[in-house]
Amino acid sequence: MSPGPERSVDAARVRELILDPDAGSEPYVLRDTHVRGALALDGAEIRRLVRFEGCRFDGPMTLEGASTLAFSVTDCELPGFMAPTAQIGGRLDLRGSRITGGRRGAVNVTLTHIAGGLILDRAHLIAATDGIALHAGGLIMQGGVFCKNGFVAEGQVLFPGAELPGGLWMDGAHLTGTAPQEVAFNGDALRASTVRLHQGFRAEGRVRLRGARIDDLLSFHEAELLGTGGSLMIVGAQVEALDLRFARPPAGGVNLGNARATRLQDRPATWRAPLGLDGLTYDWMELTAATQREDTANRLAWLRMQSAFTPQPYEQLAAYYRKLGHEDEARRVLLVRERRRRATQRPLGRVWGLLLEATVGYGYRPWIAGIWLAVLTMLGSLVFHTHTPLPNKPGEGAPFNPVAYTLDLLIPVGGLGQRDGWYWAEGSVQGLAYALIALGWVLTTTVLAGVTRALSRS
Repeated sequence: MSPGPERSVDAARVRELILDPDAGSEPYVLRDTHVRGALALDGAEIRRLVRFEGCRFDGPMTLEGASTLAFSVTDCELPGFMAPTAQIGGRLDLRGSRITGGRRGAVNVTLTHIAGGLILDRAHLIAATDGIALHAGGLIMQGGVFCKNGFVAEGQVLFPGAELPGGLWMDGAHLTGTAPQEVAFNGDALRASTVRLHQGFRAEGRVRLRGARIDDLLSFHEAELLGTGGSLMIVGAQVEALDLRFARPPAGGVNLGNARATRLQDRPATWRAPLGLDGLTYDWMELTAATQREDTANRLAWLRMQSAFTPQPYEQLAAYYRKLGHEDEARRVLLVRERRRRATQRPLGRVWGLLLEATVGYGYRPWIAGIWLAVLTMLGSLVFHTHTPLPNKPGEGAPFNPVAYTLDLLIPVGGLGQRDGWYWAEGSVQGLAYALIALGWVLTTTVLAGVTRALSRS
């Protein structure tokens, strides 16, 4: 790319030619030229198209506060492209250029308005000591931002508060040069039609999109996230469709707390703890297995990857299954929720939880109480059939019935007229009668508690 002496020009002369009022609307084009010095166009009003192709610049190019039509710097080398607060009436094309760190980023377009697209395909941005390769905070676009086809950023890529109605496209982009615990991509409060950090996208640091608003798809399909201490943070984001089918498990956790996605896709093979799922809501999820029961097992394993128990993710999953008409799977999820909750309680609470699960499945399996009632009724009936009690008032009342007597002992409310009419002379059988009364109270109490809990928390 290095030109000979005959292909060299001073930056000051380039500025004069660009701003020449006699040039009219004829585009300014400079190819394969060595530009000596810094090209300063700060505050300039540029009334013509500007295009640099294959040029090498000694100093940074600055357009702070400038207004221009379409501006192109393709396949060039320069130490910084600074255009904060600029107004660009067409597209800004930096394709294939190698731009090393200037002040406030190798490329700085903070608070810039661009009527067309921002093209960074094949560009190679190298951060200076500030660690920022691309600073686009508050960028306002009319078109899209394209960082594809071999785009490399050695340093941070920052889009906080940017407005990108044409979307952000970073297919196959590589973000390198940041430590794994540092933020490689910051899209906090970003507003875009779509954000596609996918199809070979690779970030050596953390990716953050807190509070982002994505009207269509936020995709990490086949992406590699190598940041540690939280590879991906989408806390509080609102997304129409969220694709988390990573190429491989992220190096750190994924935090989706309080995020909202209408549609959610993911891949069990790439889940890794810890997951932040508290507050995540969704309307549809792609199946993770061939059958609904296998999918539920996968989803319960997904929920177990949370760093700490929180009930909301279980309640959200159960509500989703109910919406699909899978009541059995919803109850299964809620039962697991209660088991996880029990593990966090004090000893007395854990004992009471065990009783609730053993008798009524926390209210989600009330038929267990029926099994207990049938077993205890059978046991009492067999014993009382061979051991007849004595009547309290001989000759009065109904004859002794072992089944009715057992049920009368087990059911504390109402009565069948048997319990008060008989007493036991034998201590062991009398002990069984007292035990059945106690078990009846325990069974009734847990049934009421379980049903009340199920109704109040479902």
